[in-house]
Amino acid sequence: MTIFEELRVDHDKQRQLLDILLETEGDAPEREKHYQQLKVQLEQHAAAEERYFYNPLIKDDDTIEMSRHGIAEHHEIDELIETLEQTEMSSPAWLQHFKSLKHKILHHLEDEEQGFFQRAGKVLDEAEKASLGSEYRSMMKEKGL
Repeated sequence: MTIFEELRVDHDKQRQLLDILLETEGDAPEREKHYQQLKVQLEQHAAAEERYFYNPLIKDDDTIEMSRHGIAEHHEIDELIETLEQTEMSSPAWLQHFKSLKHKILHHLEDEEQGFFQRAGKVLDEAEKASLGSEYRSMMKEKGL
């Protein structure tokens, strides 16, 4: 699979976890479980995506700005996760912070899938798309994802 297909697989996992979490309540064990899964998925995905998607693209004039933008959004997502970590899961504030996180993640995924992938597709050749996809998936498997 290409880097784009590999990233979409994990984007779909993230969307699914976001939806599942929105249906949980308070400090129920399933909320904690799915939140931890989402947190690990986001952290590992961002690290692998930066290495095998944004890093090669940041070197090209046509994709440097979008790469910087995507990496900046990863940092914003990290900050929202940090806020969630400091908020009691049973508190109404947790749900508000989670909704902000969900909005930011969905915006980020849409940016990538509706814009960045098309621009990157013009910069990367077919062999690069395939090898980056393979390296990305290997890194995710190493992390147990």
